[in-house]
Amino acid sequence: MDRPWFKGGTITARRAAWAIALSTVLVTILGAVMIWLLDRKEFPSLGSGMWWALQTITTVGYGDHVPTTAEGQVVGGVIMVSGIGVVTVVTATITAAFVEGMRTRLGRGRDEAILARLERIERQLERLERLER
Repeated sequence: MDRPWFKGGTITARRAAWAIALSTVLVTILGAVMIWLLDRKEFPSLGSGMWWALQTITTVGYGDHVPTTAEGQVVGGVIMVSGIGVVTVVTATITAAFVEGMRTRLGRGRDEAILARLERIERQLERLERLER
């Protein structure tokens, strides 16, 4: 059975995507609940906290709800950093997939051409060695 990445198994793009998605959802929900509990004046309902957390983690930040307490601002900072991290990781993952795809496509043909050229050089060297004897 395949071990999970956190127990020494290999991490795949699919597992990474699931981990990123799960952590994003958890940070958003936890942030919404925390801001609702810590700043009831600005966030009178859990729905307003959820809307704020969602727009904050996606780095949109409309500004219609803003934390007014120091604790709420800390929660906002954590959500902002998480959102920036998610955008960065997703961008890096997509870029890595493109680079690897191109490397695979270009590398396969190039490697075969290099091997063929090396084989021609080896044959020519063998002929030269036979001529010298």
